[in-house]
Amino acid sequence: MGVQAVWFKRDLRTLDHAPLFNAAQQGPVLCFYVLEPALWQQPDSARQHYHFVLESLRDLYKALRAHGVRLHILVGDVTRVLQDLHTETGFTALHSHQETGNDWTYGRDKAVAQWCQTCGVQWHETPQFGVVRGLRDRNQWQRAWQSHMAKPLVPALDTLTVTSVALTQNQAPLPTADDLGLPAPEPSVRQRGGQTAGRAVLVDFLGRRSKRYRGGISSPLRAPEACSRLSTYITWGCVSLREVVQTTHAAMAHSDIDAAHRKGLKAFTSRLAWHCHFIQKLESEPAIEWRNMHRGYDDLREHEFDPRLFEALKEARTGWPLVDACVRMLNETGWLNFRMRAMLVSVAAYPLWLHWRPVGLWLAQQFLDYEPGIHWSQLQMQSGTTGINTTRVYNPIKQAQDQDPDGIFVRQWLPAMRRVPDTWLFEPWLMPPSVQAACGVVVGQDIPYPVVDLEVATRAAKDRLYARRKDPAVRAGKAAVIEKHASRRQTSWLD
Repeated sequence: MGVQAVWFKRDLRTLDHAPLFNAAQQGPVLCFYVLEPALWQQPDSARQHYHFVLESLRDLYKALRAHGVRLHILVGDVTRVLQDLHTETGFTALHSHQETGNDWTYGRDKAVAQWCQTCGVQWHETPQFGVVRGLRDRNQWQRAWQSHMAKPLVPALDTLTVTSVALTQNQAPLPTADDLGLPAPEPSVRQRGGQTAGRAVLVDFLGRRSKRYRGGISSPLRAPEACSRLSTYITWGCVSLREVVQTTHAAMAHSDIDAAHRKGLKAFTSRLAWHCHFIQKLESEPAIEWRNMHRGYDDLREHEFDPRLFEALKEARTGWPLVDACVRMLNETGWLNFRMRAMLVSVAAYPLWLHWRPVGLWLAQQFLDYEPGIHWSQLQMQSGTTGINTTRVYNPIKQAQDQDPDGIFVRQWLPAMRRVPDTWLFEPWLMPPSVQAACGVVVGQDIPYPVVDLEVATRAAKDRLYARRKDPAVRAGKAAVIEKHASRRQTSWLD
């Protein structure tokens, strides 16, 4: 069958890896990953992403070597690398997973398809998620998702005798984050990469932490322990989503887990399909990375962007303690639970009236688990530009009262708040001068004043959004968005 080339992308694992297993069945395998400088220079790339990938590649290298397979890590433009590899090895087929990435990777993959056609190389792209390429509508989508997740996991390489292909060409040294111009710093306590680490997180969550999933995932204080923390490993392909779905389902079936534990696992499974549901939106309409999903919302915020408000958000000085504490946590860990992410975007979109695209690029760099399909769909949904979702406006004061009533989270990340009396915990800018003097906190110096009047700014934002929604042309355009992107309620095989 000739040499089979396996291109690792955002699938940095050996388990449940169909391209690798299929290639190994057909002939000698040439496994490679391409570090693409142009990719890492895109505005949604970050230093923490790059280092996580390098860690994952080291782990993948060891895992493949245990099966007698060499992973070649090459640097450059993918089509040039493919041409060099083809010249040396004459590989006849290219195997990889499908990818629903940003616009740059979309263009890159189209160039690879053209190169394969020109050179007579057959490119086998295998679905990695329950995302359907070429999907016309959503009517049968959930059935397709269920079918993909129910298929048996792809066997490990130790079930095969594998022949690995070596290269004679010298491999260039890997560029550093500084070489690539990736801005510093990066989170100091972020998760570390690799399938070994990812599987350890999965085992720990299913066996222990999932007991706290229900009731714990909304609180910024409890969420780091209650949430699965698997998103980063799924994003970079260190574990497969199908393995997560099936092992969770198997854990639910164990007779030795109590009712609370089983409820936590069930709540977790109910959210797994949403992962692919949102990625499908970007797969079906790549332009939503930079363009409103419903075009009737064009020019709503684009021309009134206030950079001073954006800088205040990024620098954790909006004046709303929970918002600023969340930004500080994100800076230090690269992670934040979903409710707090939604609150950050809501604050940006409504009282600060910022357009979702620049906010989204900033958050893409901040989130270690940045997944383009989920990210841009969520940015638009929380900003009210999909035209089909209920408007979600999160009041940061109420969220603090609900999710951090004792101020433990806020005081953990904002040292000045530790001196603020409980009475003024949620609105410290209202402290009288005498209280400020007694506790040693100066509002406007140690703690910022709110950058806008929350109530007034939020009301004005809602009025503008609702006025646009009432426009007959906007209402008429809603049906097309629903047909293309809205979920269809069906029974999950996990229920």
